[in-house]
Amino acid sequence: MLPQISSLDDFRAQLGAAPAADASATQGAEARNGQLTKPPGALGRLEDLAIWYAGWRGSDRPAITAPQVIVFAGNHGVTGQGVSAFPAEVTAQMVLNFEHGGAAINQLAEFAGARMDVHALDLDRPTQDFTKAPAMSEAELLIALQAGWEAVDPTADLLVVGEMGIGNTTAAAALSCALFGGAAADWTGRGTGVDDAGLANKSRVVAEGVALHGPQIKDGLDALACLGGREIAAMAGAIAAARMLRIPVILDGYICCSAAACLLKTHEGALDHAVAGHKGAEAAHVMLLDKLGKEPLLTLGLRLGEGSGAALAIQILKGAIACHSGMATFAEAGVTDG
Repeated sequence: MLPQISSLDDFRAQLGAAPAADASATQGAEARNGQLTKPPGALGRLEDLAIWYAGWRGSDRPAITAPQVIVFAGNHGVTGQGVSAFPAEVTAQMVLNFEHGGAAINQLAEFAGARMDVHALDLDRPTQDFTKAPAMSEAELLIALQAGWEAVDPTADLLVVGEMGIGNTTAAAALSCALFGGAAADWTGRGTGVDDAGLANKSRVVAEGVALHGPQIKDGLDALACLGGREIAAMAGAIAAARMLRIPVILDGYICCSAAACLLKTHEGALDHAVAGHKGAEAAHVMLLDKLGKEPLLTLGLRLGEGSGAALAIQILKGAIACHSGMATFAEAGVTDG
């Protein structure tokens, strides 16, 4: 069972007390991998993925049978600054599309055999424009973190979190810039497809937000309150809850990784249970993956969000586990071990 989180300091404490992988299971998986009917290292990164997954699931011969995909949606006051090519009402429209099974993530989740849940977070109440005020109060941030924390199914054995929120690539850029430094323009991309003038405006907005709130930001939760969004905070809450439950996580694109970065900047090691599903088309996503120390599983030029790249990467991890747990050992197969 997950403990309740009653304050931001409580959430910080939970991150600090989160469990590690099961060392015995990791060692057992390593030993099994060395006995499988293949040359050492022949399956490349699939071997490392299987051992990593085994450690978090506490079994040297695990299976993936109950993956969960959760999509969180939120609206951003900063859209009033003209940072998106689409209006804010698209967020609610896309939530309906998710609920009716019509989006890309619906198809990819079904293809992966994953349960999919959608959580819309106060869409009629956007966050504040972060160039003028903190995006969320501490109370609002806590509610969003709790929404993600409580959305994770304890019986799941793999988690993907995705998002929908017009304006959230601007929030992701501001979070990344505030947490890792550098120029706002380096972290800002075209998102939904803004033109050159729109990109310059978006970079300005990011720079103004970071300049306004930077002195108040001491860790990732401070950054989330000042510059984030409800759906980004909910993703962070869900990723943290998965850690408490030893459920491995596949991270999605730039926005999901910005949520993950807030956890990492709150507690070092908070993402040990997570891998990066893909490298997106946004150049800043590549930069952020480097800061997180995560090597992506796929490179397909995706920039949709929704959890789409991570949901597709479920297949890679399933393949790794199928080989690890299903292959015969040399002894079982009667094959001479070279």
